[in-house]
Amino acid sequence: MTFTATKTLADKVRADFPILHQEVNGKPLVYLDNAATSQKPLLVLNALRSYYEQYNANVHRGAHTLSAKATDAYETARDKVAKFINAASRQEIVYTRNASEAINLVAYSWGMNNLQPGDEIILSVMEHHSNIVPWQFVAQKTGAVLKFVELTPEQTFDLEQFKQLISEKTKLVSIVHVSNTLGCINPVKEIADIAHRYGAKFLVDACQSVPHMKVDVQEIGCDWLVASGHKMCAPTGIGFLYGKLELLESMPPFFGGGEMIAEVYLDHSTYAELPHKFEAGTPAIGEAIALGAAIDYLSSIGMDKIHAYEAELTAYLFQQLEKIPQIKIYGPKPDANGVRVASPLGEGRAALAAFTAGEVHPNDLSTLLDQEGVAIRSGHHCTQPLHRYLDLPGTARVSFSFYNTREEIDVFIKALKETLDFFAGIFG
Repeated sequence: MTFTATKTLADKVRADFPILHQEVNGKPLVYLDNAATSQKPLLVLNALRSYYEQYNANVHRGAHTLSAKATDAYETARDKVAKFINAASRQEIVYTRNASEAINLVAYSWGMNNLQPGDEIILSVMEHHSNIVPWQFVAQKTGAVLKFVELTPEQTFDLEQFKQLISEKTKLVSIVHVSNTLGCINPVKEIADIAHRYGAKFLVDACQSVPHMKVDVQEIGCDWLVASGHKMCAPTGIGFLYGKLELLESMPPFFGGGEMIAEVYLDHSTYAELPHKFEAGTPAIGEAIALGAAIDYLSSIGMDKIHAYEAELTAYLFQQLEKIPQIKIYGPKPDANGVRVASPLGEGRAALAAFTAGEVHPNDLSTLLDQEGVAIRSGHHCTQPLHRYLDLPGTARVSFSFYNTREEIDVFIKALKETLDFFAGIFG
């Protein structure tokens, strides 16, 4: 990948993404739904195809050449994940299907075995359903109590309320790093420090941060961190759980079956060493290898460059949206210089904007924008409790990746204005 000073980041990478070069409904595609899933570069697509065409075999179990090659590529990808988030050991990286499975693994393996009646779990009202429902299951089974941090007037994580909620009864804090609706970057290092002072464990949902900024688990100090590959230029069906080594060692297996065993007898079994004791059955081999390729691709660009470029796009988007009277944006607002761009460990604004447009329903807005080739998200974004908290039936959401451009924002804004004019004629 060769960069020149005159090109934007998107200019340098768009050719790597075949899907972006097409028409939808007769219009050039403008893909602005990256918080739901990212597109995949040729490097990743080729890695997946290469596995299936050249060395498709099961891992760890075969002595033949193809199995050895597949095993090496699969485990090398694990090393890449560990390095990417600065895990202390490759044994701290467990492959999962996605972040939801990773959270469920912690909920069932650790939560069900360590929480007692009256113990407290602290979440926030902005959490994705994947970071609420598993803990509801745990609370129902163990008698633990769920508590929720609310929002500041600026619609960010209320750190002061969190300090009031946490107590010696708190055994777990599980918080999203970047809200997929509000776009706020939560102060996860400070949350980790506070949780640990009370003896609580801390899990970070990093689905919306790992693809967009540098994330360092040792700097954060979290006990677990989860992410999904499909949001970071990798295929669907692959994600990972990071966990501190001693913590993962203390946790029993979540699934039983092949691969996660050491010895199996008719009346009992012993389990494999980390991380394999949590990886039952034939894994998503090609997808894991492609995840490693995605990490190579992101690393070749540089996460700091990605974060800075996406911040520029977000600032420009806000400038344009704020010129439209009907639009109300949710989450932290831009400051005088555009959008607050802070450390990934502190508060700030990520590369997305959820908004409403007066009386126009978000689904109607999304449907008509699609006719112009513009793909955005509408609905509750798997954050129904947050939308109820804000007294909203749903929002429209624009979300960026580093391959998006200002020109695409201009297309979106033009289509948005035309759509709102159309509805203004209907509403009178």
